[in-house]
Amino acid sequence: MTVRLAFADGPGGRGAAEAELAAFLGRLVRWDKAAVVRLRSAAGEPALGVFGHPPFGGVLAVKSMALRGSGIGEAVEATVSAGELLEALAEAAGGGEFDVPRSVTGPAWAGLLPPRGGWRRESELEGGAVRELAGRVVAEFRARTEALVPEQRTRTELDALAEELWRRPLPAAPAGSPVTLRVVHAAHALGFLPAGGRPEAVAVLSAGSWVRLRTEYGSVAMRGASAASGLSVSPA
Repeated sequence: MTVRLAFADGPGGRGAAEAELAAFLGRLVRWDKAAVVRLRSAAGEPALGVFGHPPFGGVLAVKSMALRGSGIGEAVEATVSAGELLEALAEAAGGGEFDVPRSVTGPAWAGLLPPRGGWRRESELEGGAVRELAGRVVAEFRARTEALVPEQRTRTELDALAEELWRRPLPAAPAGSPVTLRVVHAAHALGFLPAGGRPEAVAVLSAGSWVRLRTEYGSVAMRGASAASGLSVSPA
């Protein structure tokens, strides 16, 4: 059965939520044309969780979208093509309804999502400071890359450098926390730390083995073991 959903109007007015989600999906598709997202909501729950897996080594990106209308009564558990969902959102231009695309066979990560509840606030960071931190590390990556002789600028060397940088502990994270700059990199690249954004606090949360960096634009979550392992890619 086809499920139709509609997003509630956000601070940006009707259609702003669809545009925001489309921007997120567009980034995923640019990195991976075959990208999928996991959609999750419970019957009667006025929010849809949209989970993506960017190529940033062991992190999940999370967008929570407020719902309105009859779609709130429908439970949604589906893994769909990010590109097809992006196309479906074109139906909702201006705040209308859209059809949830057909489900596809999902990758392993789609079955290992962060918990719905039980999150504990560990610390707060100022949004501008986190953006500056991301910018400094990206600048360091570029400077160190430029310092390499051409023969050393291999994918292996660049990945190793990126891994060195993004596995550093997140400053101001609680003692013993596994959260690293990997989540800052992902939040920066996904547009969750936009320049000129309101200076609201960025929260560091934990739930069991999961840690999460949450901004008003979205969250980046990772399991504790991911802090020391996973694919590495060059900072962007």
